[in-house]
Amino acid sequence: GYGPMPDQYTLAHLRTAELLPQPRQPVLAELDLVSSHHPWAPLPRMVSWDAVGDGSVFDGMPEQGDTAEQVFSDPDRVQAAYGQSIEYTLEALLSFLTTYRDPDLVVVMLGDHQPHHYVSGADPGYDVPISVIAQDPEVLAAIDDWGWSPGVRPPPDAPVAPMDTFRDRFLTAYSTP
Repeated sequence: GYGPMPDQYTLAHLRTAELLPQPRQPVLAELDLVSSHHPWAPLPRMVSWDAVGDGSVFDGMPEQGDTAEQVFSDPDRVQAAYGQSIEYTLEALLSFLTTYRDPDLVVVMLGDHQPHHYVSGADPGYDVPISVIAQDPEVLAAIDDWGWSPGVRPPPDAPVAPMDTFRDRFLTAYSTP
C-alpha cells in the first residue's frame, strides 16, 4: 500500500537532482505521484521540506498509519482513505510549488483514471481533472480561450474533452511557429 517513496520525496528529489543543478538545459519531466493509488493505506504525512533529505525521514511511517486491511474492512473508510490520499498528493504538490517558487516552472497536473468502483460507484466515467499551473501570466494567457476556470478545482460545469483534444490544444498553444 505505502508507495516506495511518498510524493513529497519524489518532488524534493526532482528539485535537487534536476531543477537545482546549474548550468542546465530546460527540464521536461513526467512525475507519477503514487501516494494516491490503491490501496490508499497506509498514507504518508507531510514533513518539513528541509527534513526530506534522502527520504529516511519517512522510515517508520507505514507502521504508524492504518493498514489496508483495516481500511478495507469498511466501505466508508475506503472512500475516506481515497479522499485523504488525494488531499496528501495535492498538498505535497501545492506546497512544493509555493515553497520553491520558480517563475519558469509550468506544471500540467492531471488525474490518470477514476478510482475503483467501490469508491466512485458503478459507472464513474473517464473524465479526470487537468490543471495548468504557472507563475508566468503569458503561459496562462496562451490558453485563455479554452474557457477553463482559475484554480486547481474545476467547477461542476467545467468543460469536458477527450485527452487527445487536450494534447493537441496544448501543443498548438505552446508551439512556436
